[in-house]
Amino acid sequence: MIDAFTQQYIETALWASNDELTPEGGEPMDDRFEVSLEFIAEAIRDCDRFREAAGVWLDEHDDPTMGAHDFWLTRNGHGAGFWDGDWPIYGDALTAMVGWRTDFGEVNLYIGDDRKVYSFQG
Repeated sequence: MIDAFTQQYIETALWASNDELTPEGGEPMDDRFEVSLEFIAEAIRDCDRFREAAGVWLDEHDDPTMGAHDFWLTRNGHGAGFWDGDWPIYGDALTAMVGWRTDFGEVNLYIGDDRKVYSFQG
């Protein structure tokens, strides 16, 4: 069973990632591909580790899944994330925990030969 935090993390990952199936960069992956069991397992592991490391800092936001959304966006260098104003008290600290040269570095998605979504640390 996938908890709400991890489900939101996976949904954000698919929404924010393109399939790269065309020279123009492809289309967003959400609602187009099934996720692999390997990606689900990695997402569960990463989300559990992140929540443990972040602790009560994630309680700052009223929406408990917003942390998952911003976790994906921040760790992958998107133009939004923990630092963009929704986390006025702990946003900088949460931002410093993820991304390049941290335990929660960039993750990339790709479509496998079985047309399922997989991930790799990049």
